[in-house]
Amino acid sequence: MKKVIVKLLAVISLFVLLTGCGNKKVETVEGSSEVTLEMITEKAKKEGKVISIGMPDTWANWGESWQNIEKKYGIKHTDTDMSSAEELAKFESEGEKATSDIGDVGISFGPLAKKKGLTLPYKTSYWDDIPDWAKDRDGDWLLSYTGTIAFMTDKNNADKAPKSWKELLNGKYKVSIGDVTKANQAQFAVLSAAIANGGDEKNIQPGLDYFRKLAKAGKISTVEPNIANLEKGEIEVAILWDFNGLNYRDKIDPTRFEVSIPTDGSIISGYTTIINKYAPNPNAAKLAREYILSDEGQINLAKGYAKPIRSVKLPDDVQSRLLPDSEYKLAVPVKDNNVWDETAAVLPELWQSEVLAYAK
Repeated sequence: MKKVIVKLLAVISLFVLLTGCGNKKVETVEGSSEVTLEMITEKAKKEGKVISIGMPDTWANWGESWQNIEKKYGIKHTDTDMSSAEELAKFESEGEKATSDIGDVGISFGPLAKKKGLTLPYKTSYWDDIPDWAKDRDGDWLLSYTGTIAFMTDKNNADKAPKSWKELLNGKYKVSIGDVTKANQAQFAVLSAAIANGGDEKNIQPGLDYFRKLAKAGKISTVEPNIANLEKGEIEVAILWDFNGLNYRDKIDPTRFEVSIPTDGSIISGYTTIINKYAPNPNAAKLAREYILSDEGQINLAKGYAKPIRSVKLPDDVQSRLLPDSEYKLAVPVKDNNVWDETAAVLPELWQSEVLAYAK
């Protein structure tokens, strides 16, 4: 009995130590082991750098977050931009010889990264604020922000901005969607078209049928829908996440471009950070995720036109950058992410055979 009491007192003492001095507890890679955020912060400072992939300064205002992390903690940052599929391929090919710490991938790639054993779990102190649908129960992935598929029209190249998928199909627009075989944004564009035409994540065929019609009409552009190509005037209509469209619009010329959510249906999804299982700077990666989920980090994402995953009060000037809620009436989330994972896995091959094969 005495031994039991001694052990109980030891556990209580450890709990007090971990929760004392205002330090937040966070669940780490060890699963049930708990450390303070202060411990992770000190280790991260010693590592002194964080290496990301797929988190460039121009995407969702990542740049301001990286700058703030360096100011707060002295942690320097570098990034190599790549698609979600390329990020997982890099994690997998390098294995224990990893050269990157953290990536940002579409929601369908989070569970896939976990299944492949590529991730380092970390739940952050904001874990309870994140909706259940937006996080992995073990902390291998969790959404930082959401986005909705939108149209971005260069009014210098198009007489009238399309407001619906029907208008886009019937017009004379060249449409830039990106690489559906690799990019999460492009894959959700196909899903969005499917939803607008009676399909969903279980039935992607209406989306493929839609883009096949565009391909046969010679209306699919091979130009990537990025800021450089938009600025050069090489795109008529781009299909991309609303936060990218709004960001590109304001950086180039707010009067030249129009961004809108398709009125006949769209998809709401999100992006998740994944920490490399073999991250060379694991604590810096954890601290980066911690900052991204903080109020300041979430507001930074909103400054980049992304909708924060946590409910935070946005400054008026930040709120004014976003599209009005009325535009999102027919935008819906994926109902079954497991089904969408299966669909997304076969979509590249279907895109090649049912759309690109008909491109002119």
